[in-house]
Amino acid sequence: MAGELTVLGIETSCDETAAAIIRASVAMDGDATQVASGGEILSNVVLSQIDMHAPYGGVVPELAARAHLSQLDHLVAAALQQAEMRLEDVDAIAATSGPGLIGGVLIGLATAKALALAANKPFIAVNHLEGHALTARLTGDLGFPYLLLLVSGGHCQLVAVHGLGDYQCLGTTRDDAVGEAFDKAAKLLRLGYPGGPEIEKRAADGTAKRFDLPRPLLGDKQTDTQCDFSFSGLKTALRQQAEKLQPLSDQDIDDLSAGFQAAVLDCLADRSANAMAQFSVRVGPQDPLDFVIAGGVAANSALRQRLQILCHENNFTLHVAPAALCTDNAAMIAWAGAERLAAGYLEADAMAAPARARWPLADVSPG
Repeated sequence: MAGELTVLGIETSCDETAAAIIRASVAMDGDATQVASGGEILSNVVLSQIDMHAPYGGVVPELAARAHLSQLDHLVAAALQQAEMRLEDVDAIAATSGPGLIGGVLIGLATAKALALAANKPFIAVNHLEGHALTARLTGDLGFPYLLLLVSGGHCQLVAVHGLGDYQCLGTTRDDAVGEAFDKAAKLLRLGYPGGPEIEKRAADGTAKRFDLPRPLLGDKQTDTQCDFSFSGLKTALRQQAEKLQPLSDQDIDDLSAGFQAAVLDCLADRSANAMAQFSVRVGPQDPLDFVIAGGVAANSALRQRLQILCHENNFTLHVAPAALCTDNAAMIAWAGAERLAAGYLEADAMAAPARARWPLADVSPG
């Protein structure tokens, strides 16, 4: 049965308060299962807390939770107004149930459940990482399976996405996430927050080869670890170089930024190449295969360019969402909810869904 689904999404897992409404087209696949086959963003309202947390060089959980509490109702109303809809017009309400800062997750979850009860609509608890993993299906024509590089402030992993709720983690970070590493590097160099955009901007005027920074795990071909990441040693090497140069000149900061970013990109490309080889064997012959970058760090233009070359060399097609949908947003949560609603993957006790600080993508079930 073809048709459309309209879903309200709520996202409060970190330092963005967000509400969005998407409309998904629904079709039938070969197994007579309903699947969302394309989407339209009717509204996508995001209130960033960057200015609030910038003086601390990172997110302060209590401040983030208070901001979510004071702003979320207004953002839901704004999302409905922009979409020219009433709450009773949506087919379901979805919210991030984890992973994330527990205070913020609780606020978004409780709000969404209350709205679902008041409007007598289905409630869908969404894994935040699944939202990122499925965003490329909202914005483009992408079928399963595909290989995913998820890079954000809290996560860095390579995942084989075989289907909705069917995720196989091929590799993850042993220490810092890549976005966290960028933030810490920027703080060390006395740049602004968030660190990724600041490092990228300064790197554009720098000489990466000036400093011999390490590439942790580069070239590691051990079966169990060849898709893993590590950035703590790189961060330490950057600090040691910066300490030797004190006081830092503008050129020093540009060159250190360029060297740090180049090292990170080398690591991401090397691990991704290993994952591509694994994925190609497991999926079998397809021409071409699909590679998706998701998460806030996917907005880095140098990373996109590097992985575009890598995909071309390995017979993969690169898919990246628009920059506004790489960082945390509620459209991706609404879309994940729509995919689950279309496929009939609704939990019987969804109203009892807990807020989770940790919720690995590999632990997400189809229904």
